[in-house]
Amino acid sequence: MKRLRWPRWMPIDPYILLLLGTVGLAALLPARGTGADVASGASTGAIAFLFFLYGARLSTREAMDGVRHWRLHVTVLACTFVVFPLLGLASRGLVPVFLTDPLYQGLLFLTLVPSTIQSSIAFTSIARGNVPAAICAGSFSSLVGIVVTPLLAAALLGGSGGGFSADSVVEIVLQLLLPFVAGQVLRRWIGGFVARHKKVLGLVDRGSILLVVYTAFSEGMVQGVWHQVSPVRLAGLLAVEAVLLAVMLLLTWYGAKGLGFGRADRIAIQFAGSKKSLAAGLPMASVLFGAQASLAVLPLMLFHQMQLMVCAVIAKRRSRDPEELSAEPDAAPVRTAVGTGGRSA
Repeated sequence: MKRLRWPRWMPIDPYILLLLGTVGLAALLPARGTGADVASGASTGAIAFLFFLYGARLSTREAMDGVRHWRLHVTVLACTFVVFPLLGLASRGLVPVFLTDPLYQGLLFLTLVPSTIQSSIAFTSIARGNVPAAICAGSFSSLVGIVVTPLLAAALLGGSGGGFSADSVVEIVLQLLLPFVAGQVLRRWIGGFVARHKKVLGLVDRGSILLVVYTAFSEGMVQGVWHQVSPVRLAGLLAVEAVLLAVMLLLTWYGAKGLGFGRADRIAIQFAGSKKSLAAGLPMASVLFGAQASLAVLPLMLFHQMQLMVCAVIAKRRSRDPEELSAEPDAAPVRTAVGTGGRSA
């Protein structure tokens, strides 16, 4: 939560500033020749190590909690991997008026990425929602996304996904899935070390993502893909993403109410079901799109910042809404994971 409490005079996540600075560095000093080969190799290793850490951190118990509280988590997964992609496919009608085809491919990829973990937990806590459910929902979504996101990309993006092919599937297995499985297998021996050095390894996480961004945008600069994006197209992309976020926030809140979930569960569903993970999406885009990854991750980077700013406002409003708090007096002492009256995870 401390990470999300940036100064009031700076309405931008500091990490987004680092990402933008990395993009600027790639624009001014893109990696070329031997430097590009070194950066690409380092990026490949960083992606593998990143997913190895994901596997080492995720406990088997969290995964089992996702199965046990199936009703809430099926709702979040449906929002993340069904409703979002359907909206992404519907946005095809905005080409070429609002979006270019490459930007549309990036927007569609954004809708296939799993949900976040940290920010969903933080905002759910601020809004006095079901925090244990948010923890399990984010973890379960990330776990499922390692397999489902590439499969959806293969089905929906096909050959237009910047070189997506059977070779990309092999790369995904080698760079993402195998390191994740290795982390799970070795968690018994290294889990304690990972937990004790969480802050340091968190810096490694973020540094790895910055390296991936630099490599992707360097390739984009060398290939000249940025000439395809004009200020008008960028404004159109922002407008489309604002509508996409608003639709998902409304659907997750009122849809969860229609399904009979209590207030605490609705908050967890809204924040977990309306978000997309930048940390998981960037490495996947690097593997799936190759030289076109810079345009592919642009919609995800913009959406990530937008969701943080909007959800921060919503969480604060929910935390001090007397009508919502008084409407369900029993929600605070007993918060169910699926709205059925059972104890939380």
